[in-house]
This record gives sequence, structure tokens and C-alpha cells, in this order.
Amino acid sequence: MLLSDYLRHRAALSRARGPLFLSESRRNLAGPLTLWTWSKVVRQVALAAGVPRFSTHTTRHLCLTDLARMGWELHAIATFAGHRSTGSTLRYIHLSGRELSAKLSSSMAQIHAWRVGMLTGDAGCPAGGVPA
Repeated sequence: MLLSDYLRHRAALSRARGPLFLSESRRNLAGPLTLWTWSKVVRQVALAAGVPRFSTHTTRHLCLTDLARMGWELHAIATFAGHRSTGSTLRYIHLSGRELSAKLSSSMAQIHAWRVGMLTGDAGCPAGGVPA
């Protein structure tokens, strides 16, 4: 309902295609919001919602963390984020201890199965390779 109401309000400001959020200031009426203005709006909403640590950058952290949770390689996440260094990307990814433990358990199970296959001569295990 909120989005529907806003879209009607936006149409009253401008019917032109383009940015979703438009300025209502006299200096920039119906123009796109600047990054500075958008940051201030998000800050005010976060404070009103009682989440003072939320910012426009929070969603970036969430997106990159979600990509890591889905199994994206670190270099792919860094490229997506526009980072030159994977070190920068690592500062954005926030996996919980539970998530890291589950990933380690899964990886160790695969390695164990590969070792057993190598020792028993299991044909289902690629020669010299770790199973996918």
C-alpha cells in the first residue's frame, strides 16, 4: 500500500521515466534525489525505527554477505562490488560462526568421502581429484 501511495504521489511530481525517488525541494523539484539527500532520508528513517546503526551502506554489506552465503567465490564478489582488493570485500562479508561451522563440516565430509574412496578404490571418486 505504501509503494502504491508513493507511486501516485510521484506521478503528481513527474510522469517522466527515471529515478524512483524525486526531490520535492524548490531548488530541485521533481529532480532525482542526490546521494547526500538519500543518505539523510535513510538516516532519519533508521533513527525513527530505533535502528541507529542502519545506513545506506548496510544494504551493501547485506548483499555481499548474501552472495557469500550462496557460495559465490570471493573474487567474484569483489568484482561484483567493484573492489580492487579482496581484502576490502572481506570487510563487507559478515558470516556467523554457525554458518562458518556448517561450511567447514560440509567441506570436511566431502574430503573424508574422497579419502575413503581413494583407500577403497571406489570408482565413483575421480582419480587424484576431490569429489565435487
